[in-house]
Amino acid sequence: MQQGTLMRKVKSKSWKKQRYFKLQEDCMTIWYQSKRTGKTESAFSISDVETVREGHQSEVLQSVAEEFPPERCFTIVFYGRRGNLDLVAGSAEEAQCWVQGLRQLIEPRSFPLTFALVCRTWIRDWFQKADKNKDGRMNFKEVQRLLKMMNVDMNEDHALRLFQDADKSESGTLEGEEFVLFYKALTQREEVLSLFQEYSEDGKKLTLLELADFLREEQLEDEGTEELAMELIDKYEPSETARARHVLSADGFLMYLCSLEGSIFNPQHRGLWQDMSQPLCHYFISSSHNTYLIEDQLRGHSSIEGYIRALKRGCRCLEVDCWDGPNGEPMVYHGHTFTSKIPFREVVSTLGKTSWGNSSSPLPSMGMSPPSSHPQRYGQSTAVQGISVLPESAARRAQGPWRHWVAQDASLSPIPQELKHKILLKGKKIGRLEDTLDGPGDEAPDVSDDDNGAEAEEERRRAKVNGGTQHGSALQKDKETLAQALSDCVIYCKNVPFRGFQEARSHSRPSEISSLSEAKARKLIRDEGNEFVRHNAWQLTRIYPSGMRTDSSNYSPQEMWNVGCQIVALNFQTAGMEMDLCDGLFSQNGCCGYVLKPSFMRDKETLFNPSDPSSREGPGPITLTIQIISGQQLPKVANSKEGAIIDPLVRVEIYGVPADQGHQETKYIENNGFNPRWDETLQFQLHVPELALIRFVVEDYDKTSRNDFVGQFTLAFANIKPGYRHIHLLSKDGTSIPPSSLFVHIRITE
Repeated sequence: MQQGTLMRKVKSKSWKKQRYFKLQEDCMTIWYQSKRTGKTESAFSISDVETVREGHQSEVLQSVAEEFPPERCFTIVFYGRRGNLDLVAGSAEEAQCWVQGLRQLIEPRSFPLTFALVCRTWIRDWFQKADKNKDGRMNFKEVQRLLKMMNVDMNEDHALRLFQDADKSESGTLEGEEFVLFYKALTQREEVLSLFQEYSEDGKKLTLLELADFLREEQLEDEGTEELAMELIDKYEPSETARARHVLSADGFLMYLCSLEGSIFNPQHRGLWQDMSQPLCHYFISSSHNTYLIEDQLRGHSSIEGYIRALKRGCRCLEVDCWDGPNGEPMVYHGHTFTSKIPFREVVSTLGKTSWGNSSSPLPSMGMSPPSSHPQRYGQSTAVQGISVLPESAARRAQGPWRHWVAQDASLSPIPQELKHKILLKGKKIGRLEDTLDGPGDEAPDVSDDDNGAEAEEERRRAKVNGGTQHGSALQKDKETLAQALSDCVIYCKNVPFRGFQEARSHSRPSEISSLSEAKARKLIRDEGNEFVRHNAWQLTRIYPSGMRTDSSNYSPQEMWNVGCQIVALNFQTAGMEMDLCDGLFSQNGCCGYVLKPSFMRDKETLFNPSDPSSREGPGPITLTIQIISGQQLPKVANSKEGAIIDPLVRVEIYGVPADQGHQETKYIENNGFNPRWDETLQFQLHVPELALIRFVVEDYDKTSRNDFVGQFTLAFANIKPGYRHIHLLSKDGTSIPPSSLFVHIRITE
């Protein structure tokens, strides 16, 4: 028997063990065993794998980069909080065989194949869990145990009837196709079948015209419904005979409703669908806080894995805190704390390899706090050398058409479309952007973040009056502590302190950016909401969490987005509602990390104030009606007792301007997490739908304590597709939990 492929499993620089890896015959399971003992160590399902990374794209593999070339290395990344599996193959060809093979299995070309794989994996996994004696057969006692495991509390007589109907061999056990028959009977979707028969004249099939009627009347597809109906039949009808007759069976109808086209998320918005030629300040930008941390803010672990995970999640604004290190080597960590440290060079190397894996959009702000002590000026030069390895970096001096464009009109802001594959550094800068672009010359003093900011600003004004010949104390201080080469790397995101909206209008530029704490931002929202919106129409604003959030908790980003703040930095390592909102907003537009703000937030003279919805220009409020119909195969609560079955309820939460905030929930269904039916209608009025996010949450009801989280899905209102739709649920940390879903009916009226 073939033992499998011999590879090294790497856990650290000193822990490298040889293991045999083999893909099982079902093409869905991989096991590995020790070369020395022959004992199987572990096995995992293909459905557990999120992605495969090539080369040294993990902290562990980077630590052994000198020992093993990148073409032999790859990392298997799992969903959820399971650790990565870092492997070194015997040859580059062997590594490619595994990488390409795994990608083919986890990234099939069509959703129907994905759906079929999920169902097949789901059936196989449950069969193996319930088959206690591992004889490949399942008796009725094992079936009863299976139902408990699957969140089903079924009448014993009904369960026995399903069992006997599926036992075609009358052997008293189920095996192979008999178990598949049992599973299909168990998962019969009466609510979908009823909908199917409502449009089917004979109750057995939908003709091309009947399907077109359904798409037009229920799914509100207003163009080319017959062409769309033909596409759906060709794509989702499993029977070749039915496809040839241009009809859709009940199985094909269910496949369509469970597909991307049947999802609540508008499939046309999954790709890049927004205008990317607007100024940078006209976009919300996915942003992280202290990206290098993967735990708390005081003693947590700093890791390049934090950058890799954030980038894979669509983040486009990263934070790199550089501090003095040994031998002039800058280190990245949370200053004045006990967090671990990583060399700056490793961070830059990682960013150079992974920044554009998911998106070609620019990293508008790799925020850097440079080494600042006077003896560490050499460290700053080292940092500049590190930055120089970044491909296509806009951290260097602007050249070509960009140099000419900005020099012509410094009042303009850079455009994402023109900065693809570029990194923009955010940091302190000596002098102005024009000085960098035009070369050496007179410089106006910079406004630094020190306590002498007011005096520095006054000297800046004097310098301007005197033709730029006088230099302020702030500029002098920056020249003493900031290397010119590092200053020159900062082009379009120069850090400036915020001293009020009037001051910014008079003296700031679009190429500058201010950072505000969440508390400061809330005060401005409360006191000067409209001014804040106007400010963000022409200049970037970054919001960061309170220093009191040492546990890496998050604030709600929605209130910051309500006034147009572009860079709302969150702790990506902390799961919860706040990160659900972030993922929900940025799951659109090709997951590029940029979302265009509504038109009334891009006008510098706008009257909009989130506290007064009537200030928004445009149509009046709309009504969102959501019928929660049913749920399918909901997961059990983590760490629940054996045999426990959930009592699920659904809560719909609206996040947006204060007038739109709210939530409603269904009743709970007792002891049924497998196929609960609610058939309840919830209704919401939205005054500013352009800013609204909708969060669907499933919880396990508990009358004596807080409800337990089961699953969620969040999306922007703009991405909702009306009609009969499935909502494919995500776990607490934002990963998929197939085949768990909700079935709903959506209507939007003015």
